Amino acid sequence: MTRRHGYALLSAIIALVVGLSTVIYVCVASDHGPGLDARATTRAAGPGPGSAAPVSTGVWVGTWAASPVSGEPGTEADGMAGRTVRNVVHTSVGGTSARVTLSNLHGTGPLTVTHATLAVAAGDGSAAAVPGTLRRLTFGGATTVVVPAGEQTVSDAVTVAVPADSDVLVSTYSPTSAGPVTYHPHARQTNYVADGESTEDLSGAPFTAAGDHWRYLTALDVLSNEADGTVVALGDSITDGVTSTAGANRRWPDVLADRLRASAAADGGAPRYGVVNEGISGNRVLTDDSHRGASAVNRFERDVLGRPNVKAVVIDLGVNDILRDPGLADPQEIVNGLRTLVSRAHAHGITVVGTTLTPFRGHRGWSDGREGVRQRINRAVRADGVFDAVVDLDRALRDPYDPRGLRPEYDSGDHLHPSDRGYRKMAETVDLAELAGAAPARL
Repeated sequence: MTRRHGYALLSAIIALVVGLSTVIYVCVASDHGPGLDARATTRAAGPGPGSAAPVSTGVWVGTWAASPVSGEPGTEADGMAGRTVRNVVHTSVGGTSARVTLSNLHGTGPLTVTHATLAVAAGDGSAAAVPGTLRRLTFGGATTVVVPAGEQTVSDAVTVAVPADSDVLVSTYSPTSAGPVTYHPHARQTNYVADGESTEDLSGAPFTAAGDHWRYLTALDVLSNEADGTVVALGDSITDGVTSTAGANRRWPDVLADRLRASAAADGGAPRYGVVNEGISGNRVLTDDSHRGASAVNRFERDVLGRPNVKAVVIDLGVNDILRDPGLADPQEIVNGLRTLVSRAHAHGITVVGTTLTPFRGHRGWSDGREGVRQRINRAVRADGVFDAVVDLDRALRDPYDPRGLRPEYDSGDHLHPSDRGYRKMAETVDLAELAGAAPARL
């Protein structure tokens, strides 16, 4: 045999071995279902090391979020040990890949998550998933992650078609307790719990316990061609939507997302943004509360700057600074706190749209003195250039016969929180074009 023929034979053998290896690898991968697919996607699209496989184009934006508020009462001893939590969240925009943020901010020990999945919800109000959409979530390529007390973690990306204006299921299983469960109350959404490990269940049958809380999950991001950035709604219970119809997604940020999608579909010229709701019931601009979350000043970096590709923030805060002050709050201190938020946003090139404070005459906390504080804050917001743009919710929602109170059809009945119709009016009052306004450059 000549040397030339020998090289040819050797090359043929090597090609055969490589071909057989590829076939074997593909067969093994197909037997491992969505979990292996998720890891492959993570290495291609996530922040960790991996292959150079092509990935979907687009930008990472927030499609849903909820601020971690406190430790869930009654979970101090056992947490969610030995149970599967299935959170149901509603998307504002769609994408081709997804990732989640899990928080152990209020835990007293490490949170161990051994199984986590994401799936598109069947949309029937149950815990059921659409077949073929379930993906195992990984963290740095591993299916198990340990989140230290006071910390959070972001999953690797998984390839999955996430539709806009739809529900997504995020399930986590923890074999041990981390102490108090980090949660967001007043979700206005039914969420589920099952005994044992059921993260990959599609039917929803094991999830017999339900509740109005989001647990551990604080954000869902998507790689999207439908949006160019994220707008954050930063507020209190009015932004949280505590009096909106449960399960109907009628909070004002939900309606804002509807408007942005409709404008994009009609080429209306409005910015293409995902919308995330960072409202906390009872939240204040300046003061922390163990049951109502860190103040806006102290959570701004996490809840606004920590979201992906933020272009604008809408701030509706200050009512609780008035109501929860045992005396009379200093309006100038509240305005200064708002200015601090604006300054931090501008340092990152983020446009800030602020609102006037809505009226609340008839609420148990109302008084002439507190009404005066509200009016002074609103005058400053309208006249002093606190924000880049102003949404005058006071004028939009107040009763024309008594401007100190809400218009009856916009009142949920407690004279403080809007009705579904009131929330819709709030979102309709936002000038979509102002969300794309240029923020002052950092000097």
